[in-house]
Amino acid sequence: MPYISIVSPVYKVEKTIKKMVERVEKNVVNISDDYEIILVEDFSPDNSWSEIIKVAKQNKKIKGLKLSRNFGQHYAISAGLRHAKGDWIIVMDCDLQDRPEEFTKLYNKVKEGYDLVLARRVIRKDSFFKKVFSKVFYAILSYLSGRKQDPSIANFGIYSSKAIQVLNSMNESIRYFPTMISWIGFASAKIDVEHAEREEGKSSYNFARLFNLAIDIILANSDKPIKMLIKSGFLVSSLSVAFAVYYFIKWFNGDTVVLGYSSLIISIWLLSGFIISTLGVIGLYLGKVFEQVKNRPLYIIDKSINIQEFES
Repeated sequence: MPYISIVSPVYKVEKTIKKMVERVEKNVVNISDDYEIILVEDFSPDNSWSEIIKVAKQNKKIKGLKLSRNFGQHYAISAGLRHAKGDWIIVMDCDLQDRPEEFTKLYNKVKEGYDLVLARRVIRKDSFFKKVFSKVFYAILSYLSGRKQDPSIANFGIYSSKAIQVLNSMNESIRYFPTMISWIGFASAKIDVEHAEREEGKSSYNFARLFNLAIDIILANSDKPIKMLIKSGFLVSSLSVAFAVYYFIKWFNGDTVVLGYSSLIISIWLLSGFIISTLGVIGLYLGKVFEQVKNRPLYIIDKSINIQEFES
């Protein structure tokens, strides 16, 4: 009988935690009675940690980690994965949009010989804005990273301990679970699952957070922006040479051309904007390199329950 770990990041879902745990316990026993549930509280402003303590005291199989500040969803997932001891690890969101009732379907698929089985949300129960942004973002990310990204795939899935060990060895400072688990390879499959409505509140991802996340993921997974700037720079330089030759020929033929103020200003602003944009993109990459070489911990654990080595 396999040992199953369920890892879930927790943020602003204090009213959902008890229900989530009950549904997880009800469905994971269809796979195995030997399991653990790891809830990682990402410095939530509500009483989520108090709720985690309550359910953990009732069942030692429920384990809790509280981060010292809000590191972000994917850093919370990383914290949970590094404490997961299961032969198979299920990652799911805490808002119950990922349905525990799909556990058996996921596990039955991995028994066919896969290390990764990803849950594909056929009909997403998200806001119109989030669905549109997701499609646009994944289309851009697919182009820039050179790897096809599926907007219907998120964190929900089941993963072998072998795959998670490899992922845990990846110490880059920018964490985004879907692209990282996709990058490691191994035999993988996708299955359609039902996506549920959010049980409580609204998503903490607003446009600004989604945009910043998108920038981080693109910088972490692709150098194409720099290559695109090189191509653009070459194009601008080529056009400049062509215009120089054109005006030299006109001057040589005796056609005096007095350039106007507007064309001069437009040229200055165009080239200045291009140079500033180029420096900005290079600066972003250097900034991420600076973050990486500092080698700070990906997250800091403040408190824990039912995880002895981190009890405080």
